[in-house]
Amino acid sequence: MASDEPVYKIVPAALWKEVERSGVFEGAPVDRADGFIHFSTASQVRETARRHFAGEGDLLLVAVDPASLGAALRWEPSRGGDLFPHLYASLPVAAAVWAKPLPLGADGAHAFPDDVP
Repeated sequence: MASDEPVYKIVPAALWKEVERSGVFEGAPVDRADGFIHFSTASQVRETARRHFAGEGDLLLVAVDPASLGAALRWEPSRGGDLFPHLYASLPVAAAVWAKPLPLGADGAHAFPDDVP
């Protein structure tokens, strides 16, 4: 499944700061345990935040250009049979289009940047 739309990764801000220094993201603990880096599409990322990051603050939403990841990015069935992007390689920081805060709103849900459809 090829797309020119970004794929998204939710990352603790402190972890992403380390990644920016090293230039490479090897994945969060859950990614390393599963053997790939989990991403979500724009239509999936809000549910990912709700299910896996509920109540967590100090997060960043990182948009990544999928074309820059090559064949290591695979689209595989997951939640409800939806195809999710999974990266079977390290993520070079240069592949990130942007990283923006993903704060908690007054309702306790994450407030997504306006440019995430």
